[in-house]
Amino acid sequence: MPLIQVTPRLSINEDEIEERFIQASGPGGQNVNKVATAVQLRFNAALSPSLPTSVRERLMRLAGRRLTLDGVIVLVAREHRTQERNRAAARARLVDLIVRAAEPPKPRLATRPTLASKRRRMQSKTARSVIKRDRAKPDED
Repeated sequence: MPLIQVTPRLSINEDEIEERFIQASGPGGQNVNKVATAVQLRFNAALSPSLPTSVRERLMRLAGRRLTLDGVIVLVAREHRTQERNRAAARARLVDLIVRAAEPPKPRLATRPTLASKRRRMQSKTARSVIKRDRAKPDED
């Protein structure tokens, strides 16, 4: 069982990846309608035993439109003229996606607004209220 190394502590099994070769549009010359050079890579993120739960959830969020309702990530590579280069490009994109998902998000540190920002806010509110007050109809006194 060959493994694809993602990070030093995380790797996925090649058996979890399904690759299909399809005809690509674009460059190819006379071979464009005869040879299936584009690669459609499918990785079932929802059922992958190689991914920890936290990484799986972040990966599924990062995948966006590339994620199916079943939790399968579908990547299509068709930028090169050969199957092997497209295959390598699709795998590299999958690894990059998993690497980004493996990084835990930085926790947000709560900060208080500065005194100057509070003053600027109050001044803008006062200026706005003056504009609105001047728009009103004058009182009959």
